[in-house]
Amino acid sequence: MAVTIRIPTQLRQLTGGTGEIEVDADTVGAALGGLEGAYQGFGERIFDGEGQLRRFVNVFLADEDIRFLQGLDTPVAEGQVISIVPAVAGG
Repeated sequence: MAVTIRIPTQLRQLTGGTGEIEVDADTVGAALGGLEGAYQGFGERIFDGEGQLRRFVNVFLADEDIRFLQGLDTPVAEGQVISIVPAVAGG
């Protein structure tokens, strides 16, 4: 199923400046993992050494934080949008 992944500005240097990428996947994890195959180095920026999302990376599926759904195993449907949102720190 084709889903769209929105790439934040901070990671667009890995995608040649592309802000949205369409991939075929059935889960959020498969969609994000597919980015590594297409864009070398992408996976290490969003996944830790154990294959989990890094603490400072938030992922939303249709405006829902996947941490409150089924995490990387959250199923996706045709046409849904996945957004990668880096955490913002400040003081």
